[in-house]
Amino acid sequence: MTGLFARDFRLSIAAGGGAFVALLFFLAIVAIIPFGLGPDLNLLGEIGPAILWIGALLSGLLGLDRLFALDREDGSLDLFLMASGRQPVVLTVFIKCLAHFAGIVLPLVLAAPLLGLLLNMTSYSIGVTLLTLLVGAPAISFVGAVGAAVTVTLPRGGLLVAILVLPLLIPVLIFGVSAANGAVRDPDPFLAPFLILAALTLFFAVLGPVAAAYALMVETHPVTENADPYERDGWFQQTEMTDQMR
Repeated sequence: MTGLFARDFRLSIAAGGGAFVALLFFLAIVAIIPFGLGPDLNLLGEIGPAILWIGALLSGLLGLDRLFALDREDGSLDLFLMASGRQPVVLTVFIKCLAHFAGIVLPLVLAAPLLGLLLNMTSYSIGVTLLTLLVGAPAISFVGAVGAAVTVTLPRGGLLVAILVLPLLIPVLIFGVSAANGAVRDPDPFLAPFLILAALTLFFAVLGPVAAAYALMVETHPVTENADPYERDGWFQQTEMTDQMR
């Protein structure tokens, strides 16, 4: 598990620019939006949490299409699936999600306070926004794994991954921004949306790897109605035979 995490962590940083490209994209979003809002610094400070959340969410989607694509190209994905008897595929997907979060999403979260200064946010507002991002941002990796698994066989599935994943992340965005705004504005509640945000992250942490693992099995080992019983069972029987031989 440690070796898999370290390997995927290095790939998430190095492959295709990785974290550096995501950080540049995050900076571009934060730098461009104020031009459309005008010189009102008070307004910019009020909507700062929403800008940081949107920027982190969109930037975190970068590189999701390579989450399983690189493993499929070098044959590692087939090995992961065939070794499911000793190491469940769900656990493998979960570790890969953690590596993606640590390599790409977490640097975005840690960069948010610096970018918050550019948005005229107070130190208290920045701190609360950072807290909500730490709790909610892992959902980006867990939900993104499902989209990456569905499009693993497509040569260029980056845009499709974003289209599939964004609707599922809207609740995370809503409650993340609501919690941050609720802490800054006294009349607004903070605890309720924050707890819902944490619950959403835990929900996706459980459901995301399971759905992604199932999608990988289906996408990489498609089953047809006309196939014989051995083929309909797919790679499950192959895995059992491989484990017995070993």
